[in-house]
Amino acid sequence: MSDMKTVENEADVAAFLASVENRGRAEDAETVVAMMMRVTGQPPKMWGDSLIGFDRYEYRRKDGSEHQFFLTGLSPRKANLTVYIMPGFSEYQDRLDRLGPHKHSVSCLYLGRLNKIDLDVLEELIAQSVADMRAKYH
Repeated sequence: MSDMKTVENEADVAAFLASVENRGRAEDAETVVAMMMRVTGQPPKMWGDSLIGFDRYEYRRKDGSEHQFFLTGLSPRKANLTVYIMPGFSEYQDRLDRLGPHKHSVSCLYLGRLNKIDLDVLEELIAQSVADMRAKYH
């Protein structure tokens, strides 16, 4: 099935969050976990050692191999809180413009502290990305 290292596992999400050294980052991660639970209707699951994911989708790579990954997720990294917006950002520029200070790569949204972020916009962004992923993969 999969040779990927980042797979869903039974590790304890609360224990992982409690182990995050930066308490502000851990508190922000807990806020986003609650948000993602509301949006997805799913409980958080650990993926690999440091990713918290919600729900899952299956996809096939060009080589024909089948894999699974979460629909949305986050990781409280040292430098920032990383939120995974799996469809990427090309369709979400209006929300990014209203979000507050951030950076992003292909599907990673990098946030400093949430007190500078519009949480309603963040929830809209996550909800739309989850809806788009479910429409494409479910």
